[in-house]
Amino acid sequence: MEKRVIFRGWALPLLLIAPQVIISGIFFFYPAGQAIWQSLFIPDPFGLSAQFVGLGNFEFLLSDRFYRASFITTAVFSILVTLCSMIPALFLAVLADRLIKGSGMYRTLLIWPYAVAPAVAGVLWLFMFNTRVGVVSWYLGQLGYDWNHVLNGGEAMGLVVVASAWGRISYNFLFFFAALQSVPRSVIEAAAIDGARFWKRFFSIVLPLITPTAFFLLVVNVVYAFFETFGVIHTITAGGPQQSTTILVYKVFSDGFVGQDLGSSSAQSVILLFVVGLLTVIQFKYVEKRVHY
Repeated sequence: MEKRVIFRGWALPLLLIAPQVIISGIFFFYPAGQAIWQSLFIPDPFGLSAQFVGLGNFEFLLSDRFYRASFITTAVFSILVTLCSMIPALFLAVLADRLIKGSGMYRTLLIWPYAVAPAVAGVLWLFMFNTRVGVVSWYLGQLGYDWNHVLNGGEAMGLVVVASAWGRISYNFLFFFAALQSVPRSVIEAAAIDGARFWKRFFSIVLPLITPTAFFLLVVNVVYAFFETFGVIHTITAGGPQQSTTILVYKVFSDGFVGQDLGSSSAQSVILLFVVGLLTVIQFKYVEKRVHY
């Protein structure tokens, strides 16, 4: 029999949800409202006055070729980060699920990179690929390849993608490993008795059963690539060279805090919020249909 808790009045339910409502209002709804309001004005650099322009900031952004290029850069960057973090994590989780001896130490070592902050991870990868003192760039030079992410946009994009995905592999590994542990062993053993080899069992049985976890990680990693990779990009390339690694969230920072164009920066944050929300809706509407619950 299902049991439900029934409140006799409104005072206690409102008291219970009040902390969450207050926190959401202060840290989400109020800043979002301020961004929407400021996107309608062009303030001076000193913040002493502001001129109302309506949708002028949005019209200027959509006509700016550098801002339109940042959409393509963000799309390429987010796709690469999502794939480079999820695929290796799934592979490592499969290995950990089959490992018997030393499995505890193996899993612990794989989790450690998640504890490194994105900005710190960016500094570590920057030192390794530094064009003068980087150990990786030195070995590449010995092999005849002149590494220089300061001037080469493709190398800069590859470096920030690897640095961003490196710490995220541990996060994805935890969820994939937990999902693999929840797959019924009896189903896998029955398929093995029927003659199905490992990869056949994995793609026909295991992978469909862990698709809910994979879908969750897909949404989370896309949001991570859009917002939480700012520290990596700022420490490694600062959006360069020639804005080849300037994604949407970094352009919000560069125009708002460096260029002191607060109106344009606010408009960009509103567009970014709309884009991420639209992508999330598309993922839940179309991608989730392929998920087996």
